[in-house]
This record gives sequence, structure tokens and C-alpha cells, in this order.
Amino acid sequence: MDYFPNNSMKSHIPLAERLRPESLESYIGQEHLVGEGAILRRAIESGKIPSMILWGPPGVGKTTLAFILSKQMRRQFFVLSAINSGVKEVREVIEKARMLPMSPVLFIDEIHRFSKSQQDSLLGAVEKGLVTLIGATTENPSFEVISPLLSRCQVYVLKPLETKHLHQIIELAVSTLSAENGYTVHFEEREALLHISAGDARKLLNAIELVSELLGSELKPGQTLAARNADVKHCIQNNLGKYDKGGEMHYDLISAFIKSMRGSDPNAALYYLARMTETGEDPLFIARRMLILASEDIGNANPNALLLANACFDAVNKIGWPESRIILAQTAIYLACSPKSNASYLGIRLAEEFVRKTGDLAVPLHLRNAPTKLMENLNYGTGYQYAHDFQGNFAFQEYMPDEAVKIKLFEPGDNPRENEMRARLRNLWKEKYGY
Repeated sequence: MDYFPNNSMKSHIPLAERLRPESLESYIGQEHLVGEGAILRRAIESGKIPSMILWGPPGVGKTTLAFILSKQMRRQFFVLSAINSGVKEVREVIEKARMLPMSPVLFIDEIHRFSKSQQDSLLGAVEKGLVTLIGATTENPSFEVISPLLSRCQVYVLKPLETKHLHQIIELAVSTLSAENGYTVHFEEREALLHISAGDARKLLNAIELVSELLGSELKPGQTLAARNADVKHCIQNNLGKYDKGGEMHYDLISAFIKSMRGSDPNAALYYLARMTETGEDPLFIARRMLILASEDIGNANPNALLLANACFDAVNKIGWPESRIILAQTAIYLACSPKSNASYLGIRLAEEFVRKTGDLAVPLHLRNAPTKLMENLNYGTGYQYAHDFQGNFAFQEYMPDEAVKIKLFEPGDNPRENEMRARLRNLWKEKYGY
């Protein structure tokens, strides 16, 4: 069905593409980077932009920002996707760049999917300034981008879109659709749209476009499409394929996979694992998520979980597809069936909160090293008790700063291994920490 009878070409261009902003003035969100006086705004105004990595969740404007930067700087813009490009395509762009009077912008989407050799192929061109590299990633670049390339790039973190930004996008979308279709598009309730999109502007626009198409197909010019939350949910749930135009709801599936293992359900874990492998998900992405879960959700309830997850990551890195799926399945089952504890995760969060509140408390003098005579004279290290000189390799002494005495940040979980920890800590520290 042609939903744009007066301009049939519009039906072939997704709303998200039609509304992609072309200037910083129309760009929504990321004020900390492109607002008045912000770091990227200043770089553009100075006429110089560095090679950079844009790190942030999906649908927050990484690709759009790269395009705007190149346009503002009047540079030629090359786009490569790490999913279907390799060293050959990179070298072709570099050769073209040599012939240009100004270095072009090379945008690489999902740069975390580039292998080490592929990233190596960029180094010389970036270092010599043949290209200005802009890489986009949803993964932590510290882990996914090789150090030599990372050291040649600035890393800018894009934040999730705020509710006010999403409302701006909704207003722009309904205004555009109303003008294009001839009938008024109006969302009487917006909670469902905001919930379904989860801060992803692309998903939000896909949802708005789909609801408009389905509910407005019989409307005549001058009429009003009034959509409520129930209408939005019904349209999306019955048309997932059209809504999720990027594929099998990548982030929803990995979320369900992780929560299934956290919830000790190996059957659900295998189901979501198969959903991901059948749609071509990156095996290392799956293995990396299991590695995080092994520490965050299992921790010291079963320390072997981290070892196995790490071995899985290494093995998947060495073994080709489809054999890797067996290694992923074995590890997923082990993690799902393992006892659980998030004590380490909670402990570091408490410690970070305490540090943020209290600042840089002084390290007790007896714990400080004394490499110089002056430090010795200032009593650095004086009174320190070397644990191995005492029975049981334990000396009852204070390790925390004076302002943090008796602060307890680690609470062992309720499982056999961490109950052993609790008993040992209670025996060593008596009543001090309340174990």
C-alpha cells in the first residue's frame, strides 16, 4: 500500500532518515558536546576537528553527529560499516583521500567489530592526517579499539536521550507526518512510545511511523489520527518485523539472555542464545556479556565461573563459526546453573559512593611507603605490622583512613562459599565489621 499518494518516493525512505538533522542547530540532545561553548562546538568553530570515537547507546545520534561535523567542516564524507567492510575498503578510501585537497572524514559505524588487523590499517592514515576518523561504537572503546589507534583519537561519550529530547522528536515527527499525509497525527498518550523506544530515537521514529501508517491508512485529508497507549502497543506487538527495521531487536535479546542466566534458567538462556546466533550476532559480543555476568552476578559464589567465561571468550576468539556456538552454549548453561551472588558488584558501588562523598581521605601513616629519609622522619610506615609475621598470617590493625573506621563495604552473599568467607572474616575481625 502506498501511504504517500502525492509522493510515492517517501514511502521508501524511513521517517528516521527523512528527519535526520543536517546542522547542529537542528540536532537534538548531547548539549555537553555540541551546545554553546561545548567541546565539539568549539572544535568546529576553530576549523579543526580531531579524529574521534563516539561512544554511546544506540539511537542517540552518533552517525548524525559525524555527518553534521563533516558538513560543517566542508569535508568529503566516506562511510564504512564494520559489519561488511574490511582492510580492502579502508585502503580504497585512503587512496581516494590522497587525491583530495582536504582530508576527508571517514566514518566507521560499529568500529568495535573491526579486527586488530583492520584497525591497524587505519593507523598510518590517521597519524598522517590523510583522513579524519570518526568511529561510532556502543561498546567501551578501551576494550574494543586497539591502543595505538585509541591514542590517536579523542573519545566522546554520548549520553542517553532525556525525556525532553524524546518529546521534541515526537513533536517533529507528528508535525512532519501531518504535513505529508494531509491528516493530523496526534498521540493522546505518549508513555507507550517512550517505553518502547527506551531512549533510542530511531526506534521512537520507527514506532511513530508504523502507528501512523497502520491507523491512518483509511483516514481522509482533514481528519485526525488520535493514538493512545493501547493503540501503540497493539501496532508494535503485531508488527515487530516492520518496527525493528535493524533486525532481531539486538539489545532486547541480549538483555533477555543475561536475565535468564541471572535467573538460573538454562532453558531460556539457550533459547535467547539461539535467537542471537540465528540472526548473525557477533559471538564475541555474546561471550563478552557472559564474562561480565560471571563477575557481576556470580562472583565469589563460584569463582570458577569467571575462569570459564574468560576461557569461553578466548576460545570463541580462536575457533570459527559454527563450532563457537557450542562453546557459548556450554558456558551459558554453566553460568545459568551456577549459584549467584552480586556481593562484589554491590561492594564496589558502595565503595565508589563512599569515595565520592568523602573525597581523598588521608592514607594512614603506617600504611605508607617510606622510600626517602624525610619520609622515614615523618613516620611513614612506622607501626605497620607485616601480616606474615603473625600467627595465621593476620595482624589486627587498622587499614582504613581515620574517618572511615568500621565502615563496612563488603557484605558476603548467602551461599556456601561466601558463608565461609563470612565466618573467616568474623573470626579475624571479631565485632569490628559486624560479620
